[in-house]
Amino acid sequence: MLVLFSSLDMMWEKVEYVVMNYRPVLNYEHYQTGDEVYRRLCISKQTLQDYWNMWLLGYVQLPGKIIYPENKILDLLERHYRK
Repeated sequence: MLVLFSSLDMMWEKVEYVVMNYRPVLNYEHYQTGDEVYRRLCISKQTLQDYWNMWLLGYVQLPGKIIYPENKILDLLERHYRK
């Protein structure tokens, strides 16, 4: 019984991880929220807003939310990379 309960606990932890980290795909593209993007790029919320105001970073505006395609984030990083 202990082995069974231990296995169930491990399975439950994996399910919780998937639920918290699952990113649905829309038109074969992964999207990130503003919170995820500014943390990933180590910038402020205002800087992120400035990026999309200046058309430096593509986005999709949904009712009450703005999401960013991962390929646009990578494009931004590649365009401004300095060796």
